[in-house]
This record gives sequence, C-alpha cells and structure tokens, in this order.
Amino acid sequence: MTRNLDDAALPGQRRRDRIADLVGRRGFVRTAELAREFRLSEVTIRTDLESLASEGLLSRVHGGALSVDRAVERPFEEESAVGTDAKRAIGVRAASLVRSGDCVVLDVGTTTTQIALALLDRHDLEGVVVVTNGLTIALALEQAVPRFTVIVSGGTLRPLQHSLVNPLATSVFSSITADVAFIGCTGVHPEHGVTNVNLPETDLKRLMTTTARRSYIVADGSKLGEAHLGVIGPLDRFEALLTADADPEHVEALRAAGLDVVDVAQPAPDLPAVPDGSAATTGPDGPDGPDDDLAG
Repeated sequence: MTRNLDDAALPGQRRRDRIADLVGRRGFVRTAELAREFRLSEVTIRTDLESLASEGLLSRVHGGALSVDRAVERPFEEESAVGTDAKRAIGVRAASLVRSGDCVVLDVGTTTTQIALALLDRHDLEGVVVVTNGLTIALALEQAVPRFTVIVSGGTLRPLQHSLVNPLATSVFSSITADVAFIGCTGVHPEHGVTNVNLPETDLKRLMTTTARRSYIVADGSKLGEAHLGVIGPLDRFEALLTADADPEHVEALRAAGLDVVDVAQPAPDLPAVPDGSAATTGPDGPDGPDDDLAG
C-alpha cells in the first residue's frame, strides 16, 4: 500500500493519532504489525501504545492493542487468560457427554480447547472422532492419536484465533453427521440468540449446529446477556448452554426464554447423560435415537 507520507518520519503525536485511528477501525492491531507499517521498532510502538492507553484511547493487551469503542474479539492468548477456572469446569462437564465411538465437532475457542484437554483425560474413551477448525485444539489432541481420530477442517487461517474459515472450511463439516457439537460464542441473549463478533467464524459455527445431532453452547458467564453482530442461531437450536460464573439474572432470563442453562458448578445429574451403550454412530446411516437420550 502506497502512502503519501513517510510514516517513519511522522512526528510523535501525529503518529500516535494514526495508530489510534488504525486500532479504532480494525478493532485489534498487533504491535509487530504497527512496527512494520510505521517502519519503527516494536519498543517505540509499545511506548506509543502505552501513551494512548493512558489517555483512554485504546486498551493495551499482550501483543498489541484493542479498540475501546466497540466489541471486538480478543486474541486467543489474551482470552485464554480470562476465566480459566470457569472454562476448565465447562470443559470437564462437556467432555462427560462424550461416549466411545462418538463423532464430536469442536468449534474454535478457549473454552472448547478446555473440552479437548478434558477429553484427553477421559482414558475410558476409544474410537472418538474429533472434527475441528481450531489448530490449537488439533495440536492438543495429537497425543490422543490413534485412540482418537482428529480431523482438521482446512480453510483459510485466521491468526487471531488460530482458526480455519472459508473459503474451503465448510467442505468437511457439510459432508459429515456428528453426534455432538460444542459451539463457542461471544454472546448469549434471550432475544437475540447466540451470536459472535466475527462474521467468518459465525458462518462456520452456524453450519456446525446443523451438522450435529445435538449442539451445545459453551460460554462462561461473561458472555451471557451480550449480543453481537453475527447470529449463530436462535436459542431453541441448542440442547443446552453449559456455563459457569454466570449472573443469576442472566441465567433466569435465558431459562425463561426456553434455553436449558446448566451451571457446571452444580452436581452433574443436572445435565442429562447418554446411557451406557447408547452412543450414536456417525454418518448419514447412523440411528436417530441419541437425540432423545440427551434431550433436556
């Protein structure tokens, strides 16, 4: 991209104004990207970002800066550091729904990554097929091969979440029938349904919900009551929401709207389980019965 001015020669205040504008328009910008764009050292860029953050013009996060004016997705590494205990508890409860022989769709995200780690600890599981568009999830599950089969969707890489999206990402999900899908999101709202801030990932999440016989939302309490740009689906498309650290008012509002909300801090019997031996087989010829086994 050709620029009229030499960005490296811009006076400090003008450069910081341009940085603030870039962050505001893009939502998130990495320090390294700014350093390349302005042909300056990352040390100088970090100093600029700290100055802008002190003025309330942006938020500093690990590796870059976030806009303060609109809801944006945080980088995977930043999101991983938030609500870790809640996400781990959700992961354990979600993994308890999986049976040997299941085909499991794991959406990209930090909470779904915790599901992958919990599945690794399920040494009783055999013959599980995991289909994911998350590179972090695929790498985490690598040590379970050959006990698990791990299928990566393919597609275009989004570095922010280490996710794969269109073009090409839909081809795998449109050609399978999964037993269960665990879908992440950035918002669960009584009126607006399940939403996500990023549109390319939203399209794929929507497809995942139609691919699986049973779809669950996995979201910590910070996502409840929020509504963002991309609509994944209405509440009645999902078996239940698995959550933790949630505001009771948000939980009650979602239940009043017809969504089964499971607080994973409560005893496991609150979430219906698949009876032993009733796990579905994958593919279009598999039985329809397991839908009823987990109906709540």
